[in-house]
Amino acid sequence: MRAIRQLVRFGWEQALSCVFPVVIFASLALTQLISLPLLPRYDWLLVICLLMQWWMLRSGLETRDELKVITLFHLIGLVLEVFKVHMGSWSYPEEGYVKIFGVPLYSGFMYASVASYLCQAWRRLQVELICWPPFWIVVTLAAAIYLNFFTHHFWVDIRWWLSALVLIVFWRSWVAYEVNGTRYRMPLALSFVLIGFFIWIAENIATFFGAWEYPNQTEAWSLVHLGKVSSWLLLVIVSFLIVATLKQVKDKIR
Repeated sequence: MRAIRQLVRFGWEQALSCVFPVVIFASLALTQLISLPLLPRYDWLLVICLLMQWWMLRSGLETRDELKVITLFHLIGLVLEVFKVHMGSWSYPEEGYVKIFGVPLYSGFMYASVASYLCQAWRRLQVELICWPPFWIVVTLAAAIYLNFFTHHFWVDIRWWLSALVLIVFWRSWVAYEVNGTRYRMPLALSFVLIGFFIWIAENIATFFGAWEYPNQTEAWSLVHLGKVSSWLLLVIVSFLIVATLKQVKDKIR
């Protein structure tokens, strides 16, 4: 029974950490089912995301430092979105007043919501990193993974080499967390895979409700290829490495 209670409490903490992503998915579903007046759907999604961000900060669910991290992820995601849409990887076919090179501004919040989850789960579960690699290795690896999202369109795709490198670099690394006063830990590589898989599920939900559209979904919605898990896995790794690095830098400043 104690194990069940711990699992329920862990799930509850995870659910609280996912407030921002849940609001985004709910907004996608609502605006797909109900036609809102005055503004195009993409612009309403932006308004909802901005209001949600303001409320989370005002209510104390999010700290100012976490807002800075989330803003950084919004910019990183928006740059990637502009490039990927330009290369035809996916598209945003609906109308919108607030678009940059065919990309609605709300799209950056989908990346920001991943950062929001990581920041809140980190704080709620009192995450601690064990056997964390040197700073320069982490920064170099994160930069290489992010750049590969761009360069593989013009050069060889090295995602699998990067994935293997992640396993080598973080082979001895663990993430420790606390639930109801009890400390647990799991291999960091396993946590990457689990988060990446659940984000792939979230991607299927998002595309079903028209958040964006892959070329094979133009005529009718279809399941996102399982190979996309590798892309989301690498994106999660970049997100985690950035958050972890910023947390360590902040601790050293203190």
